[in-house]
Amino acid sequence: MVLDGVSLVDESLLTGESVPVEKRAGDAVMAATMNTTGTFRFRTTKVGAQTALARIIDLVRQAQATKAPVQRQADKLALWFVPAVVGVAVLTFGVWLAFGPEPRLNFAVMN
Repeated sequence: MVLDGVSLVDESLLTGESVPVEKRAGDAVMAATMNTTGTFRFRTTKVGAQTALARIIDLVRQAQATKAPVQRQADKLALWFVPAVVGVAVLTFGVWLAFGPEPRLNFAVMN
């Protein structure tokens, strides 16, 4: 909390806003922001895990730890689809190499 003074504070890390915000006495200042101009005195009201930045980090960790239902379905499909495609490619290579016209190796690799 700003006790006294006035300054522009860059909150882009938290809000995405590219324009610095003016802070005056009584305004809240969040962790992970940068004082760009001016000076002010402030009082800390939240520390550590209570800060907005800590909550954002926790939310990101939770989001990374879980998979969306569509991602689970894609993983199941890829479990069968990728080996099937590789198998068809190997089979195609073998057929062209064994029965294709000359130059067989060139046709096998190309197909």
